[in-house]
Amino acid sequence: MNSVSEQTPVRLTEQGQKAPARRLWADLTELVKLRLTLLVLMTTLVGFLFGWRGDIDLLYLFHTLCGTFLAAAGAAALNQVFEADYDLQMRRTKNRPIPAQRLSRDEGLIIGLLACVAGVIYLSLATNLLAGLLTALTVGTYLFAYTPLKRVTTLNTIVGAIPGALPPMIGWAAARGQVDFEAWILFAIMFLWQMPHFLAIAWLYRKDYRDAGFVMLSGSDPDCRQTGRLALFYTMALVSISLLPFVLRLTSFWYALVALICGIGFFLAAFSFALAGTEKTARRLFLVSIIYLPLTLGALVLARA
Repeated sequence: MNSVSEQTPVRLTEQGQKAPARRLWADLTELVKLRLTLLVLMTTLVGFLFGWRGDIDLLYLFHTLCGTFLAAAGAAALNQVFEADYDLQMRRTKNRPIPAQRLSRDEGLIIGLLACVAGVIYLSLATNLLAGLLTALTVGTYLFAYTPLKRVTTLNTIVGAIPGALPPMIGWAAARGQVDFEAWILFAIMFLWQMPHFLAIAWLYRKDYRDAGFVMLSGSDPDCRQTGRLALFYTMALVSISLLPFVLRLTSFWYALVALICGIGFFLAAFSFALAGTEKTARRLFLVSIIYLPLTLGALVLARA
């Protein structure tokens, strides 16, 4: 009996010591938008592997991904610093570490600036200057074009798709030291993929965006006609462009088969969303887009000619 009572405070003390560390780790991963940053890493990896010739230099690949991770994480942190007041007004984002005051803006600013600068310099020195410049362009357009335009025009989604489509080109540039036509195909696939993906998100959270003052198409499209049609249009364009690597003999037939099957599924989800314009169809389109990307990009790398 005494042994139990003596051990209990020890367990509570250990938990009390560990809890702040777990909370800090959770806040930092949310500050850098870890899931989004990992998506950036995945697409950078695809660009690198698709562009690399010969046996892969694993250390060089590590440098490429490490620099990209730092820059992407820093950009995500700075984005939350700039939008803290707006995040506070949205149910989906009000519990982020800065609006919830678990981290200060100054802390977020320092983390973001250091990570961005370190990432760009790291890539420039460890890979090549072109990869570093593309990374700086990605960070710059994300923070100083897309972020402010979200409160000005519905075209922000198109502008925001540009930095989202650049990571495969960063990987390609790191691997080749130049940007070839094939890299632009990767850019086009990523650009077009983002449009129905983000249109579905904007429809699901249209009230949140409207309340926070973000100018999204879904906020002025109550019947979902424009949003749904645009999602369908971009999906059709994506399916067409995604077949280019096979048409240009950059991949084997297996890539074309995977891209076509995934593309048909994506098209059907977008068509359903355009037809019904409901939260259910928007959520389905979002989920299908999440499934589509790794399958198609994975096939692109594995079936490379």
